[in-house]
Amino acid sequence: MKKLLLILISLFLSTYGISQNPVKIIDSLKIELSKNPSDSLKIKAYSDLCWYYRTISTDSAFTYGNLALKLSQKTNNQVGEAQAHNDIGILYYGLADYGQAMQEYNLALKIRKKLQDTLGIASVYNKIGLCYQNTFQLDSAIVYNTKALEIYEQKNHLKYASALKGNIANIYRGLKQYDKALKTHLEITETAKEIEDYPLLTRSYNNIANAYLHMHDTINSIKYFKQGIDVAIANNLNNELGALYNNYGSFLSSTGQIPEAIDYTLKSLLIRREIKDNHGIASSSLNLGDLYLKIGEYKIAKKYLDEGIVLAEQYKANELRVNGYNNLSYYFAYNKESDSVKFYQNKYKQIEDSIFNNRITKEVAEVQEKYNANEREKQILTQRAEIAEKERDLSQKNSFILGLVGLAVVLSLLGFLVYNQQKLKNRQLKKESELKEALVKIETQNKLQDQRLRISRDLHDNIGAQLTFIISSLDNLKYGFKLPDNLNDKLKYISEFTTSTIYELRDTIWAMNKSEISFEDLQARISNFIEKADKASDNIAFNFTIDDKLKNSKVFTSVQGMNIYRIIQEAINNALKYADATQIDVDFSLNEGVFQMTVTDNGAGFDVSKIEYGNGLNNMKKRAHELESEFEIKSTINKGTTIRVFKLINT
Repeated sequence: MKKLLLILISLFLSTYGISQNPVKIIDSLKIELSKNPSDSLKIKAYSDLCWYYRTISTDSAFTYGNLALKLSQKTNNQVGEAQAHNDIGILYYGLADYGQAMQEYNLALKIRKKLQDTLGIASVYNKIGLCYQNTFQLDSAIVYNTKALEIYEQKNHLKYASALKGNIANIYRGLKQYDKALKTHLEITETAKEIEDYPLLTRSYNNIANAYLHMHDTINSIKYFKQGIDVAIANNLNNELGALYNNYGSFLSSTGQIPEAIDYTLKSLLIRREIKDNHGIASSSLNLGDLYLKIGEYKIAKKYLDEGIVLAEQYKANELRVNGYNNLSYYFAYNKESDSVKFYQNKYKQIEDSIFNNRITKEVAEVQEKYNANEREKQILTQRAEIAEKERDLSQKNSFILGLVGLAVVLSLLGFLVYNQQKLKNRQLKKESELKEALVKIETQNKLQDQRLRISRDLHDNIGAQLTFIISSLDNLKYGFKLPDNLNDKLKYISEFTTSTIYELRDTIWAMNKSEISFEDLQARISNFIEKADKASDNIAFNFTIDDKLKNSKVFTSVQGMNIYRIIQEAINNALKYADATQIDVDFSLNEGVFQMTVTDNGAGFDVSKIEYGNGLNNMKKRAHELESEFEIKSTINKGTTIRVFKLINT
């Protein structure tokens, strides 16, 4: 019976919903990139575009994967760099270019080991194991799969652990341990049903069907093939469906149903060409070549054999090459080309010997390990005998050794006492040094505070008094002389501007007098401003709220506090002047490590895309960036405006 070929592709990729339209997601990601986000967000967007383009345009997927890699390297973003190598490796794997895929995976593995990213390491181990498996290097495949499995079991990742068990079970199948493979796949099926993982369930049905076929149980083999096909069609699993059609075609061929076998294998080839599965294309093409040889369609057979063998040689798929060379030798035998027959039979034997040697090497290694274990036991027995003989000699030397031990204990105690004394002295010196440093720091802080107080007094007593004098003088001019209306309006504007300057000066003095500003200080200042705004606008309701988690946990520098206060002040002033709002809300919150401040009104709103940033909005944005925070404006016409300042913090 012709050997059945199975390719298990179980890559653990990005966790996006498969029901979404990739084109729509790609368009939305490009819109986000057009907004010129931060470098870290750009890297994430490039990585996502690489993932979604992989089923649409491989060239575009490579373009965005390389953009993510270059920007990650430029900004020293090691997490992004590892993910970019991983994504590019997946693209090469999809093209069955396992050599390039392995290079990218190893680069990703090196970085993730440096970052101690345990789950990331497991993911790369799994992908490397699949590369070895598809090139029939089964000893290396089982090593990497086992490494990945150990990590996922430690982390209790049931889904990933089950998929890896499936990979290992397929290696057992390749080593003709069918009972062991079948038992593992049946266990995986139950897990897949429990967690509703339909790709894993479909692959398990396929593997079970193949195992039963190798064990000559055709009834169960047909049952599981059909169950797998039904699940794959119901869930639109093209990758798994291509493998099922190909394997079911091989089964039909083995039972003499050649036309039906050709039909299913052609379906498999069409699907695999559509999803650009080069390894799968090689497998289905070689199977079609074999089928057409059986019905005497030699020209058609040669076409499919050539296509399959080119891909199998390109990607060093050894098991496929064996079948391809064997079938080509039959083709040339039919055409009576003895040199070609000999050539492909030699190639067939070389590859088959290579695969056989890999298996023998593994078996020899297992035997050698058992032999080594026996040798170690013999060595232990010999050592015990030698120890027994030496114990008699040692008993004669006990008194001498005890004396030496006593002397060593005395010397050790003396050394310990001297060491402790020196350690205590060093500790005292260190504490004295720390105390001196603390006194110097306190003295410096006191001097700095005195300097702040002097500056604030000067501002209040001199500049404040002068500004008050200006206001008084302007009022005297306005009421003491009959001035033209336009001049009166000008003087009124100057008076109001000077009054506003006094308020801002007081705010600055308030900030300067504090080395730190607590949330209570900031809340009181903002509440005072809101109360003044409330009095000036009788028809507007103001609300000020603060998350209980923030009240006693957040402390700002004087500069930070002033920036926050100015942003709120500017936002409320804008709402009073332009929004025609009836309610303004100021809110501080902490949610999932994100500290945010929002100022919301229910006023007229505006079109954010059409508004030009004036001094007020630009100043708010600049102050937010000085706070190392993100600044965002959302507004809907007739529904109001929300200004949001937010920052990811360690809670």
